[in-house]
Parts: sequence; structure tokens; C-alpha cells
Amino acid sequence: MGTKAMDQMSEKKRGKNKLKSKKKAEDVVDVIAMDDMSDKKRGKNKLKSKKQEAEEHEEQLKRLKETQAEFFEYMKEHDEDLLKFDAAEFEDDADVEAETDLEDTEKQAVDETSVVKKVNEQKTITAAMVDSWCKLIREDAKLGAVRSILRAYRTACHYGDDTGDDPSAKFSVMSSAVFNKIMIFVLSEMDGILRKLLRLPATGGMKDTIMELTNTRPWKNYNHLVKSYLGNSLHVLNQMTDQGMISFTLRRLKHSSVFLSAFPSLLRKYIKVALHFWGTGSSSISVVSLLFLRDLCIRLGTDCVDDCIKGMYKAYVLNCQFVNAVKLQHISFLGNCFIELLGTDISASYQHAFVFIRQLAMILREALNTKTKEAFRKVYQWKFIHCLELWTGAVCSYSSQSELRPVAYPLAQIISGVARLVPTARYIPLRLRCVSMLNRIAASTGTFIPVSMLLMDMLDMKELNRPPTGGVGKGVDLRTLLKVSKPAVKTRAFQEACVYSVVEELVEHLTQWSYSVAFFELSSIPTLRLRSFYKSTKAERFRKEMKQLISQIEANSEFVNQKRASVGFQPNEPAAASFLEDEKKAGESPLSQYAVIIRQRAKQRNESLVESDVIVGEDSAVFGKNAPSSDEEEDEADRNEKGAAAFSSSWLPGSDSKEKEGEEEEEKTKKKKRKRKSQAEKKQVEEGAGEDDVVEDFVLSSDEENDLFDIEGDKDEDEDEDDDDVDEDAADEIAEPETKTSKKTKGTYKTWHKNYKKTKNKKKKARVA
Repeated sequence: MGTKAMDQMSEKKRGKNKLKSKKKAEDVVDVIAMDDMSDKKRGKNKLKSKKQEAEEHEEQLKRLKETQAEFFEYMKEHDEDLLKFDAAEFEDDADVEAETDLEDTEKQAVDETSVVKKVNEQKTITAAMVDSWCKLIREDAKLGAVRSILRAYRTACHYGDDTGDDPSAKFSVMSSAVFNKIMIFVLSEMDGILRKLLRLPATGGMKDTIMELTNTRPWKNYNHLVKSYLGNSLHVLNQMTDQGMISFTLRRLKHSSVFLSAFPSLLRKYIKVALHFWGTGSSSISVVSLLFLRDLCIRLGTDCVDDCIKGMYKAYVLNCQFVNAVKLQHISFLGNCFIELLGTDISASYQHAFVFIRQLAMILREALNTKTKEAFRKVYQWKFIHCLELWTGAVCSYSSQSELRPVAYPLAQIISGVARLVPTARYIPLRLRCVSMLNRIAASTGTFIPVSMLLMDMLDMKELNRPPTGGVGKGVDLRTLLKVSKPAVKTRAFQEACVYSVVEELVEHLTQWSYSVAFFELSSIPTLRLRSFYKSTKAERFRKEMKQLISQIEANSEFVNQKRASVGFQPNEPAAASFLEDEKKAGESPLSQYAVIIRQRAKQRNESLVESDVIVGEDSAVFGKNAPSSDEEEDEADRNEKGAAAFSSSWLPGSDSKEKEGEEEEEKTKKKKRKRKSQAEKKQVEEGAGEDDVVEDFVLSSDEENDLFDIEGDKDEDEDEDDDDVDEDAADEIAEPETKTSKKTKGTYKTWHKNYKKTKNKKKKARVA
């Protein structure tokens, strides 16, 4: 009995303990619930206290002028930004925070199924949502709407990225129509919205203004909006393929380019993208990219200029690998763009011009010293010649400015050396191109360059004095060639093109000095050489051309001698510079009038060779280095029309990612095959299996000291045949006797065939004996 009583007592105690524990648990739950309610109240009180504190602080600043006038004036002189306090900024931020807090409390109170539905509805962006945000921004200038549209813009720019289902992303789903609407509004209006928030002028701005702005309160509050806009725009630019979208996006981002001075990493990426579009895009995209880069250089200064000049020069060299009649016009356009960019900062341009021209001189010096095929081919390739023409155009465009004038002399020396490197008839087109560059430099700088001897040496070549043995032949366009094939040299068409081109360049050279006091002495030797060619040639058409040119030179000499007979100063005196200045402006000399006829004839002949007129070496239009004015701003209607035209398709970012991946894989496989081929060919050359040229990919490194003129992989398709023979001819023309004999002992097919014939004849003689 005792034990039963004890068990009953213990059970009663256990029951009481259970009741007590239940009561304690219920008390804990109540306390937690009370804490939650108090936390919510505290949050509301905190929001209210922020508003009240801001308003109280604003009232204190207003009373400060009345209570402490001296201190108020002191603050106004030394730190006026502290007095410009606006309590409205805190109201908008508080509203946004209050909305997010209310959303969080509602999500905690609702079941999990309803939460998932609301999240899916929230992540879907509709046209009505975009219209409401746009309306709030335009009418009420709501900061919450600006943040919402920028979140939607980020979603649009990153649409299709392989990020997975990110629960923190507020928006993720949209249609192509909504995408186009977001892109048009943000690209058209966001620059003006950000400038209003940051209290900047509606247009323009320089790097110094942005650097000063970074220390102010508006920048600290809204710089993340600027970075979001620029970063997301850069991301979507890398994915765009439509030319209209790319050009519209770059044109709108140009107005916000000044903000990139505060974000150096974004600035480098934007320069890289713009250079890619400039070098590989169509003419419209190239123009827009140039304007974007030029605006960056003007507003951000020398740091940006250095990167842009280096990048554009390397992109220009890459475009000069393969040349034909059609691509020459595009190369000329790219050269004019580069020359235009040099004008933004002439002092920085001089430093780059010195480095790159020095690189050209080192390549020429190597060819003169080594006298090998590879060294000759490095000089006589399109990349090298087009770089000479590029810097010739730069010197001619900015000849009036003292910074680039010192570069003219070494550049002229390099061009003269290139023209004399291989003096054969097959390289007459290249020599004529060099003479044309020298004439342009002489005309722009007003310095005398002895060009006539280069031209007279071409007339003395035997290929131009002998009768043609290859027939009439096809018309030869010397502007699109660096060398001519062996059969073409023997044709009548080649002889005519060379002789007429020599006459045109000689007339251009003599016309520049047709008003000089020393014209008689200057033209005496060319006149004697022309008379000798007149006597030696048997072609009546050439004799007629020479006779007419000689008569014009003699008439100009008489014109100058009559004028200088009454002059009392010496040729080396400063007064000689103003000799016949009025006649020069009027163009009264016989050679000036004859040059007009020759230019018209040359233009007609060039137009007859090709269907479309290809202009080479045209002077670039110099816009100057002033910042663009507000007159370039577009109206809102024009912006909307252009934006609607650009973003009118159903394209979305990431829609063609699979195609790009496939193309990238194909490119990788092609590169691997090329590497294997190049390695195999290297092995063959090392083992002596053959003497063919090794072809490798042309790669540009970031270091400017690397060789930009690698000959590997740079042959023209039209110039592949008979290339080895050309190189041997070039080497034989310049090489010393020792090098010639060493070349004959090589194991070529010709030498082997000769040896085989000799041994065969010896065996026959032995048998007869």
C-alpha cells in the first residue's frame, strides 16, 4: 500500500510539473510576440524620428540666420554646402524603406503558397508597370520610381544570363516589347535624370567638375545609380548584334561619358568596346564609336587620350593586313578617324608619333643591314606602307602646329629609304606611292624634298625603255598594288601607267616650286634627264608626253627668270620667301596651269580602271579640340523616333548565346589547326625539308615595343604567286657579291636541274668516247 501511495503522489507531481512547463512555454511565446510587436513599433518610430530630425535640423538652420548672424555668414563663405540641407531627401528614402518593411511583415504573415504566387507576380514586369514608373518620373520626379526603373533596366540588360533562379532579384521576367520600352526610356532620359539629382548642368561637363562633385552629399547619395546605369549599359553593349541598337546606345551613352571619370575600371572597358566597334563595325558604327572616343578624350584628358591612340593605331594596323580596291576606301576612312583623334591633344600625340615612327625606322634599318627576304618583306608589306601614309596624313593635317612638325624630317627620311630599298621595275607602284607621300609632306610643311631623282631613276629602267613583249595587257591600277607580276611588267599597259604616273608626280613636285627664285637651277637636272629619255624611247606617245613636259618647264623657267632679273636681294635672304607671292595666289605660272590639266587626266584614267572611285590619302576633316556645343543635342521627339526605330525587333539579350558558343568553338578549333600547321612547317624549315614561308596568326600585344609588323600571315591573296622569285630578285638587286654566290649554292630546283643536266651530258660524252 505504501508503494502505491508513493506512486500516486509522484504521478500527481509529474502532472503539476507538466502544467507548469506548458504555462512557461505559453508565457515565452507571449513575450516573443510582444517583442515582435515592439520591434515593429520601434521601426515605425525610427522612421518617424528620421523625418522629425531632418525637419528640426532644417528649422535650426533657418533660425541660425536670425540668432547667430555672424556665424551664419562665416558658414556661408567657407562651407555653403552644409547650409543647403533638404529634408525631402529623407522622406523619399523613408518611404522606400517603409514599403520594404511592410512587404517583409506581410510575407511573414502569409502562408508559403501565397508567398510564392506573390513573388512570381512581382518578378514579372509588365508594360503598365513601366508606364507608371515613367509617368511618376516625368511628372512627380519620384526617386522610388527611378530606382525601380533602374532595377528593371538591370534585369533587361542581364536577361538570359546563366545566373539561375536568384530569389534576391526583384524582377526577372519580361517580354520583348517591355524590353524595348525600358531600353528606349532609360537610354533617352536617364542622363537628364541623373544630372538633376546630382545638380549638374543639363549638358556638357569636364573631368574637373566630376572630381569636385565626388566630395559632395548628392554624389554620395546617388553615385550607385550612376554606376548601375553605366555598368548595365556596358553589359548589354557586349551582347548587341544589331547595328541600329549599337549606334543608338553609343550615341546616347556619349552624353553620359563624363561620369566615367569617376569609375576608372568602367572607363577602360568602355574604351575597349568602342575600339572594337570602330575597327570591326560598318561605317555608321565606326563614326559613332569615333565620336564617343573623341568625346571621352576631350572631356577626360590625357589619360584617356593615351589609351585611345594606342588602341586605334593597333586596330588600324590589323585592318591593313589584306588590301584590295574596295578595302582601300575603308582603310582611308580609318586613317582619317585616327588623325582626327590626334587633334584632341597634340602634345600627347607627338609622343606616340615619335615612338611609332621610330619603330618604322628600326624595321627599315634591319632590312638595310641584314638584306634578307624576311627583312625586305617586313618593309614591303601593306601594314608598313599604310602606317607611313597614316603618319604622313597626320603631319600634313597638323603642319601649322609646332608639336608635330619635328616628326616630318625623320618620316621623310624613312620614306626615301623605303623607296630606294629595292630599285626594280616590279616595285614601281610602291616607289610612286612613296613619292606621293613626300610631295604631300613638302607641300604642307613648305620644305624642299629632292623627289625628282627618284622619278628619273624609274624612267631609266630598261623595262620602260624597251618595246613591250607581253602584248597590250590589262589595265594596271598602281594605287592598289605594291608590286607587279613578271608577265605584267612586259605589257604595254604597265609601261603607260608607269610613265604617266611619273609625269604626274614630277609635275606636282615642280609646281610646288614653280614660284621659287631658284626654279631654274632646281629644274635643270630633271630637264636633262627627261631629254635623254625622249631620245632613248621609241614609243611616239611617250616622246610626245616628254616634249610637252619639257616645254612647260622651260616656259616656267623663263617666267621666273624675267621676274628675278629686276630683284636686288640674294636667294638666301628672307625677302626671297615673298618672291612672286601675288602670282602664286593667282596661279599664273605655266606649270600651275599645266598641273590642272594633268590632274584632270589622272582622275579620268583612275576612274576608268575601277567602277567606284577609291580615294587614297584624302585629307581628314579636322573638327578641332573644342567640346561639343549644346546645338548637337537632339529633341525629345527625335530621340524617341530613333530609339523606336533601333529597338523595334523581338531581340532579347542571351537569345543568341548558343549560336555564339558554337561560333566560338569553331574559332577555337580553327586556331588549333593553324597552330598545328605552323608547328609542322617550322619543323620542316628546321630540318631543311623546304623553303616555304611559315604562316602564323597575327597577334597584337599590349606592349608598344613589340613588333607590330610581323610578316607572318600577312600575304595578299593576289600576291601569293611568284613570291619567292620576287624576294630573290629583291635580294639580288641589293645584296653584295658574296651574298649572291651564297644564294646560288642553295639546293633549289633550278640549281638541281642544272647539275642534273651537266651530269647527264658528261655520261653521254663518256659513252661516245
